[in-house]
Amino acid sequence: MAETIPVFDGHNDFLLRLRRAPGRRAETWLHDTGRGHLDLPRMRRGGFAGGLFAIYIASPMPAGDFEALMDNPPYDLPLPAPIDVIEAQPVALAMAGHLAWMARASGGAFRLCRSAAELRAALADGVISGVMHFEGAEAIGPDLDALYLYHAMGLRSLGPVWSRPTAFGHGVPFRFPATPDIGPGLTAVGKDLVRLCNELRIMIDLSHLNEKGFNDVAALSDAPLVATHSNAHAVTPHARNLTDRQLDMIAERGGMVGLNYATVFLREDGRQSADMGWEPMLRHLDHLIGRLGEDHVGLGSDFDGALVPQVIGDVTGLPAFQEAMRAHGYDAALMAKLCHRNWLDVLDRTWGG
Repeated sequence: MAETIPVFDGHNDFLLRLRRAPGRRAETWLHDTGRGHLDLPRMRRGGFAGGLFAIYIASPMPAGDFEALMDNPPYDLPLPAPIDVIEAQPVALAMAGHLAWMARASGGAFRLCRSAAELRAALADGVISGVMHFEGAEAIGPDLDALYLYHAMGLRSLGPVWSRPTAFGHGVPFRFPATPDIGPGLTAVGKDLVRLCNELRIMIDLSHLNEKGFNDVAALSDAPLVATHSNAHAVTPHARNLTDRQLDMIAERGGMVGLNYATVFLREDGRQSADMGWEPMLRHLDHLIGRLGEDHVGLGSDFDGALVPQVIGDVTGLPAFQEAMRAHGYDAALMAKLCHRNWLDVLDRTWGG
């Protein structure tokens, strides 16, 4: 196999898995337990150079066998109820603390970064980097004051919603087949949130937003349009995937899209099953590159937050994925862009110096 290219990843949910392992935090982070998709030893083996680490406030799902439903399309899963800021803030602070602890506990192998320059320095030093990201803004009150605090703590990327509604806007349900044109867009305070993120140079993540919310961000924001972990609706008509019109808007604004490895967003049949090869991932990459251009596509795995294809398995499958890209005809320059350069460039354009 050719030498592994370092990968900067647009989205993972390792902090959620760490939070769900009380008393086993050090084991979960510092040792290869074979559970989940990520830990420090496997990141090193897989060539994982860094990424956006999501702070996501989980809520109990309504009763029902959703795994079975998602493996037998069509489906339309009910979304959990909204979460209040009073409930969300302690969880967000705890997970931000986990991210800071990961850097301290790593013995210098992992570094929390706040700028593209710091990300590039970590890559040059062979240190894995982490950027704090909010997947859903429930931990920010409608007065938005908490955003200043989270920014001071290192928050540099924010999605106004996970799929459930928030005080800021509305997301897309897990529905197949469906378009993202579902429900109203940003609320008035959601529009204020976008303006303040622009002021603070916090990247706004379009993944999970419905089409009207996407349009609202595009109309308000002066930053590149970015979807950290989304795929092509033209290939897989899931509500969570982006239409060609949305991809064209992202290209026009100098943004990018990170390929999501979740099987339900990759498979043409929308099934949950991990029984698949590389072809669906490459088909989505081809479509994204064809629509956006090779400077505006990256990787956004959703590791530890989704079922991924069995051929990749976990983060140690990244070298095999790169071999599949090479066999598909991607050259070294394109591979480097997809694996990390495009992410570093768009973060440079978004965050500034």
